[in-house]
Amino acid sequence: MSLGAFSVSLGVKDLSRSRAFYETLGFAVFAGDEAHNYLIMKNGDAIVGLFQDMFEGTMLTLNPGWDQSARTVDPFEDVREIKARLKEAGLEITQEKGGDDGPASFVVIDPDGVPVLFDQHR
Repeated sequence: MSLGAFSVSLGVKDLSRSRAFYETLGFAVFAGDEAHNYLIMKNGDAIVGLFQDMFEGTMLTLNPGWDQSARTVDPFEDVREIKARLKEAGLEITQEKGGDDGPASFVVIDPDGVPVLFDQHR
C-alpha cells in the first residue's frame, strides 16, 4: 500500500512563535497561509504542518498522490482504496469527507490515541 507524502501536523497556540521556532531548527515555509492560520514547514524531506485553532495536539498526515515536495505522483493508490483496505483489516474509520472521486480524507486512530489523517488533494 503506497501512502504518499508523510508529515507531522501540530495544533499550535501561536503560529508566529511556532514558525520562528521551526525556522531556528532549519525549516522553511513550504506552503500554507498565515492569514488562514496554517503553514507547512520543510527541511529536506522532513515536513511539519503548523495549524493554529484547527485542532489540538499532534496528528500524523499522509497524502496519497503526492511526493514529499507535493508533486503529483502517477499512478497512485486512491484514498478510497486505502480506506477500504483498512476497514477490511478491522480499523475504525472516522471523519470521512469527499465523494466517489477527487479530493477525500479520513482518519484512523492508532492504539495510543494518535490520529492518522489520510488526506488526498486530487
